[in-house]
Order: sequence, then structure tokens, then C-alpha cells
Amino acid sequence: MKIGIFGINNGICVQPDTAIAAARAAEAAGFESLWTGEHVVLPDPQVPPSPAPPGTAMADPSVWLGLLAGVTERIGLGTGIIILPQRNPLELAKELASVDVASGGRLLFGLGAGYLQPEFEAMGMPFADRGARTDEYIDVIRALWTQEKPAFEGRTVQFSGIDAHPRPVQRPHPPIIVGGHSTAAFRRAVTRGDGWYGFFVDLERAKAHLDELAAIEAERGRGDGLGALELSITPLPGVGLDDARRYQDLGLDRLTLIPNTKSEAHLLRWIDETAEAMVHKLA
Repeated sequence: MKIGIFGINNGICVQPDTAIAAARAAEAAGFESLWTGEHVVLPDPQVPPSPAPPGTAMADPSVWLGLLAGVTERIGLGTGIIILPQRNPLELAKELASVDVASGGRLLFGLGAGYLQPEFEAMGMPFADRGARTDEYIDVIRALWTQEKPAFEGRTVQFSGIDAHPRPVQRPHPPIIVGGHSTAAFRRAVTRGDGWYGFFVDLERAKAHLDELAAIEAERGRGDGLGALELSITPLPGVGLDDARRYQDLGLDRLTLIPNTKSEAHLLRWIDETAEAMVHKLA
């Protein structure tokens, strides 16, 4: 099982020196990947379902992964997740391709449709059709990354007679990992994604989600050119080796762990202790 770390762009890791130290320590310790989260803005005051207080610091995923690409050599760099329908997909395709080039082909592109209506409203983006635009934007980004002469004719995006370089290092493109717990997200992952990502999922919910994903795949099949669906979850904090093995037994491919740490020293100690207790035993 692959073991990653979530939150490399928030909390204490919004300090560049701390993020760099953590990234280097995680790579040296054998972690497989580092993951960012995203909320461009947060409701003030915090109201459900907002996940964090409005003063929570969260650096931009592409900028932060670009920073970490330059100080690491092997570890994967994931967006867990980017809220895709809030973005211009052409601009985002260029940002993420640049991260893949800067890292020598280590980008993991995690995306979701989003769920905070105040965030969409503040950004001037429609909320009601976010699912349809997420589907279309995935196709747009894949076209820009893979087509010799990119062209697209969709409901909200149309282009031809253009090109965009650099292309990603990874071929045919970096892994596209669809996050979310809704049936629509599961369908999107099965039909358009290379992987699925669930956040804050315990063992019971993990089993239910994997069962639904399997049922959708049995009914609809995978999209053209897609291999086996890679399954990733961020569990609740405090997961130990026995819990990790139970997730592994369910068929999960990756856990992205959240370190509950308040200082750089504590974070670096957590990285070393978790590597010894879990990463090396699950490799």
C-alpha cells in the first residue's frame, strides 16, 4: 500500500521552510506522495458545511507543489483536491503541466466538483451546474494534454486552432484522480478518472464507497483507455498499522494521512515515527 501525507499546503506548512523540511523528510522516510487541499476562499463566519474557520491558511496548490518540486526528487505531488469547476480549465491545464515538468513527471491531479455555495458565489462561478462543468473540464484538460492539435467543442468550452506547451512529462498524461463521496462523483471516477479519492473516510464508509464504485463499474464499464481504478483515501487522524491493513484488505491502493501536529519539530517527528510504524511495514 502507498502511504502519502495530506496538508502540505496548509496549517504550519504554509511556512515555506516548514513545507520544504517536511517534504524532504517525507521523501527520505519513504512516503509515496504529498497532497495539497484547496479552498480559494472560506465563508466568514464559518457555517456548515464549511470545513474550516475563515482564518485557515491554505496556499495555492500549483504554487506550493512547484515549490516542493524543486527541493525533492522522487516523491509524488498530488492535489487533493482542486475544485475544478471554479477554475478556467485551459489555464489550469497549463499550471499543472508546468508542475509536472518542474517535478520531472510526479504530478497526481486530484479534482472535485466542490460543495461550498458561498465560495462559488464569491468567485462569480455558477453552483448549480458544477457537476456537468466538472465532467466537461476533465475532457478539456485531457484534450490539451494529449491531442497533437488540441480542439474541443463542448457546452461551456470551445476551442480550435490553438496549442499549449509545455505538455506534461507523463504519458499519456498525469493521473486524473476524482474526489468525492456522491454517486455522481463515483460515476465520474469510473468513467473519466484514473483513480478515486475519498476524504475523512472511516472503514465502514470506505467499504460502502468501494462497493458502490464496483457496482457502477460493473454497470457502466471504464472509459476508453482507462486501466484499473486506483483507490485512495484520507482516513480520520490517528490511524495505526492495524487500521491501515484493514483498509488494504478492502482493496485500497493508497492512504494519505493527516498529521495532527502543531509545530515543525512535532511534524518531523511524526514523519519519522509513522514511517517506522507503518510505511516500512506496508511497502
